Amino acid sequence: MTLVNSRLADKLALLKIVPVIVIDDPSAAAPLASALTDGGLPCAEITFRTASAAEALRRMSDAAPELLLGAGTVLTVAQAREARSAGATFIVAPGFNPAVVEHCLEQGIPVFPGVCTPTDIEAALAHGLTTVKFFPAEAIGGLKYLKAIAAPYGMMRFVPTGGINADNLRSYLAFDPVVACGGSWMAPADWIASKAFDRIRDETARAVSVARGDAESPRSPAGATRS
Repeated sequence: MTLVNSRLADKLALLKIVPVIVIDDPSAAAPLASALTDGGLPCAEITFRTASAAEALRRMSDAAPELLLGAGTVLTVAQAREARSAGATFIVAPGFNPAVVEHCLEQGIPVFPGVCTPTDIEAALAHGLTTVKFFPAEAIGGLKYLKAIAAPYGMMRFVPTGGINADNLRSYLAFDPVVACGGSWMAPADWIASKAFDRIRDETARAVSVARGDAESPRSPAGATRS
């Protein structure tokens, strides 16, 4: 039932980073897709925090079909349907919503609900899920807390999100149960709004280099740790 989740998680493990994107202006979608791809990270999670999210997702999908596109902050089944229709290939939620999870599983859509307690993890396991989002990672206790709650669940894999940046990325990725990390520092909303796509491309390339261990962690841009 969750083979699609496992396959998607394996793809994320190769990328190591999931850019978490908040976008207000759909006209920025196509150049943003190019900036991420040119920076070596053909992936994005478009958060459904703005009224333009679905349209932005649709335009990114049209502009760069090779992008691995997901929808984040999905709170309802209706949003999951809208995201899927707009081109999302996976769904991410901040918490564990049984209705959203069950809808996605019934439709064969990879879904990664958010967890931050053992109870959340066991709810995911009860639905056959073995890869979940760990959120809000830094606010809830960071890597030390993740290691503590992951210890009894050797079968689980995690995508930590929330406060992840270039400075702590490698420490999270060094923990074996971590598949990839979600973060917004390489493409924060203000850079997208100001159309700083060259800057996004360059920061994405640096993030990829850090994730692969090719470079030391650069200093994160101010205000770019929200994810």
